[in-house]
Amino acid sequence: MKSMKILVFGSNGLVGSSLKRHLSVDKRFECFFSTRKDTDLFSFDDTKNRIQDFGPNLIINAAAKVGGIHANNTEGSSFLIENLKININILESIIGSPNIKLINLGSSCIYPLNASNPIKEESFMTGELEPTNSPYAMAKLTAIELGKTLKKEFNHSIINLMPTNLYGPNDNFSEMSSHVIPGLIHKMHMAKKNKEKIFNIWGTGKPLREFLHVDDLSKAILFINENNIDNEILNVGSGSEISIKDLAMKIKETVEFNGDLYFDTNMPDGNPRKLLDSKKIHDFGWSPAIELDDGLRSVYDWYLKNV
Repeated sequence: MKSMKILVFGSNGLVGSSLKRHLSVDKRFECFFSTRKDTDLFSFDDTKNRIQDFGPNLIINAAAKVGGIHANNTEGSSFLIENLKININILESIIGSPNIKLINLGSSCIYPLNASNPIKEESFMTGELEPTNSPYAMAKLTAIELGKTLKKEFNHSIINLMPTNLYGPNDNFSEMSSHVIPGLIHKMHMAKKNKEKIFNIWGTGKPLREFLHVDDLSKAILFINENNIDNEILNVGSGSEISIKDLAMKIKETVEFNGDLYFDTNMPDGNPRKLLDSKKIHDFGWSPAIELDDGLRSVYDWYLKNV
């Protein structure tokens, strides 16, 4: 029996590196873990040649330009342009190959700002986007709509996964462009190292967020593939919420920072609440395995060894 051939785009990123850890040890699959060094996803020809040369049964698109509130607020044009190019080139490249299945990684930010919580897949394109990340969301929405047209016109199998806020090893821990968990871990670690007495956090600390360890997402992707799940849009979340303030307190304890936390209410909060309704994938039989406390400890351990 031939191995299933899987092409993963974005293999150096948070999701891609997690998929590499899981797929590399599974002898059922022959995998190509693509990075920007071997494939320029901004080039249609380069993208199409990579797909044709490897001949995958399944493409997992984990490639994207991503960042936190500050990055989204200040680099909106590049978030829109770069993510559009990546998604359009991959989708256009498979038009003549309906036998290739595509799992496309989206984001919960595609859903409207005022969508009812928990947010169902049916909320897709029903309202105005959250302003701080609408350029990124618009690129993802375009990819979903293009995938739907390919499925209708050429009979492609394209699944768009909407994971909640992800965290894990190999995340972006930079000062200004990181998401909330890696950003807090890095900055609080530096505050501890510099023996600072006060740690500043953007916003009120009141917004509620849902988090999922990236290894749980990788297992969800494998679960979807193995069970031939073919939903056009599928939420993938933990189902648990935590306030930014309580999250910061957990990270404070994990990092062992002894100073005080100060919430700067002059800075934006973003969406006040964003909880995904992941009932559909849970009903299929998948559920996350990594608790937030355990995940934070493992990520901080990874950070200490690698950053």
